Amino acid sequence: MSSPSGSREVATPVASTSPPLAARGPAEALAELLAGNRRFLSRQPLHGHDVTAAEASASGDQQPYAVVVGCIDSRVPLEAIFDQTFGSICVVRSGAHVLDQAVLGSVEFAVTALRVPLVVVLGHERCGAVASTVAALREGEQPPGALAYLIEQIAAAVTDVGVDHPDVHALATRRHTARTVARLRESAALAAGCADGRVDVVGAIYDLSTGRVDLLT
Repeated sequence: MSSPSGSREVATPVASTSPPLAARGPAEALAELLAGNRRFLSRQPLHGHDVTAAEASASGDQQPYAVVVGCIDSRVPLEAIFDQTFGSICVVRSGAHVLDQAVLGSVEFAVTALRVPLVVVLGHERCGAVASTVAALREGEQPPGALAYLIEQIAAAVTDVGVDHPDVHALATRRHTARTVARLRESAALAAGCADGRVDVVGAIYDLSTGRVDLLT
C-alpha cells in the first residue's frame, strides 16, 4: 500500500493476547521467524523499525523468542531478513558465525537467562570467511593475527568437503553451519533443553540474491 505521496506505508502490528512466543516453545518460534522471512520476500514487512517501536520495547523486561547466530557480512542484516522488530530476537554475529567464548556465552545467556527457546545458526552464500579459508588451505598459508582463528575454525568443514571440490564454497558453508549447530547442541547450557524439547538449535542458509532463508535438512 502506498500513501498519496507515493511512499510505502508500513503496516502497524495489532496487539496480541496470545502468550509471548518465548513461552510457546522452539517450534512456534521457528514458524514465526520463517513467516517473517516470507513477509520480507513478499515486500510486506510488518516492522518498519520506527523509533516508536524502540520506545515501546524499552518500557519493560525484554522477552525475545529466538537468538540468531549469523555472519558479520553487511549484506545479511538479520532483523531485516526475518522482519523482526525491537525486542523480538537476540542477534550474535561473528565472521562465518564462528563460535568463540564470547559468542557461545552470549547464546547461553539468551537461553538460560532470557529463556529463549530457539537458536538459529544462519550461514549465507558467498561467505568471505569461507572463501578465505579455502584460499588459505589451497595456498598453505595462514593469515596473520586473529583472522587465523576464523580460518582454523572453518577449516574442518572445508577439509570435509575437499578443498578442490568444484562446489567447495557452497558445500563447506553448509557443512560449517551444521557443525556450528552440533557444537551448540552439545554445549553444557543447551544440551538438557535440546534433549527434552524445551530448546532447539537449527541451521539455515541465506540466499544473497533472492533474500530467501532455507533450513538445513
